[in-house]
Amino acid sequence: MSENLFDIVGVNPAAEEFRSLLEAPGVRIERIVSHGQASPPGFWYEQARAEWVLLLVGAAGLRFADEDEVRRLAPGDHLFIAALRKHRVEWTAAGAATIWLAVHFG
Repeated sequence: MSENLFDIVGVNPAAEEFRSLLEAPGVRIERIVSHGQASPPGFWYEQARAEWVLLLVGAAGLRFADEDEVRRLAPGDHLFIAALRKHRVEWTAAGAATIWLAVHFG
């Protein structure tokens, strides 16, 4: 049975959805669906594993603690987040779904 990354029927827009698509030794691939969510004020992710993220649909602003500017992401934009590099989601598009593909590894 196949699945479609863009099928978000049943996803609750009031909460971000993190859905694991594949887990294998050393790697996890997940789909994230946001509807205007952002990191809580003052909160920074500082993950033990590296992450590569691809924005598939929507828009988002991602900020690194060691940079002054927010990086604006549009469909097709991707970036690498090194392990332990502090970052946060400043915003995701309001009123529409933002769909991410995230690969955690290392």
